[in-house]
Amino acid sequence: MIRPPRTARPHVDSAAGAADDARVRPTRRALLGLGGAGLGALVLSACSAKEDDLAQQANAGGDTGYIAGDGSVSEYPEDDRSDPVDFEGALFDGTEVTGEQLRGKPVLLNFWYAGCAPCRKEAPDLVELAQDFEDRVAFYGVNVRDEQATAEAFERTFEIPYPSFEDRDGGVLLALSKHVPPQAVPTTLVLDSQGRVAARILGIADPSILRTVLDDVTSA
Repeated sequence: MIRPPRTARPHVDSAAGAADDARVRPTRRALLGLGGAGLGALVLSACSAKEDDLAQQANAGGDTGYIAGDGSVSEYPEDDRSDPVDFEGALFDGTEVTGEQLRGKPVLLNFWYAGCAPCRKEAPDLVELAQDFEDRVAFYGVNVRDEQATAEAFERTFEIPYPSFEDRDGGVLLALSKHVPPQAVPTTLVLDSQGRVAARILGIADPSILRTVLDDVTSA
């Protein structure tokens, strides 16, 4: 059950979620053209340390073609959720994983890369949440640009306890492009046990809000 917004929490946009998705979803042709350096350049342009730039980009959505990772949260009531997401990809250890295989319990997908300062900032919070929800939520990273050695160095540094998809070709990102703007990294998706998107956070995930979202989706 989605709890009503608390006064201490930032604005949660539920009603506008569908409109946001329609506005930020890139075309299939455009995403397919983002291979290697092209995709990395887009991600780099969004993962900026300048908060003023993020604010300007978020306010000028029509000019940039996307909404930057400004920390905005969208929660989707159970009756309003879309169909289960469908994607497939390989983890850095070579294991092939599909969205269908993950159904049965909630899943958290965090889109990241090692050189992204906001990704580094939120990493300790994600580690703590992954440990607290170890038996109730499956955590996965989706690394959008790093070689295996770089990604593994990041995981060692922050003691990341969960695996990541190697997604330099943008396959997982493309499959989830309705929900994840390619320029907004980090982005966190929470899927319910049926594989439907229950919540999305664009930008650094506030740990208290993400904890509440995970509590909601595990108690439904």
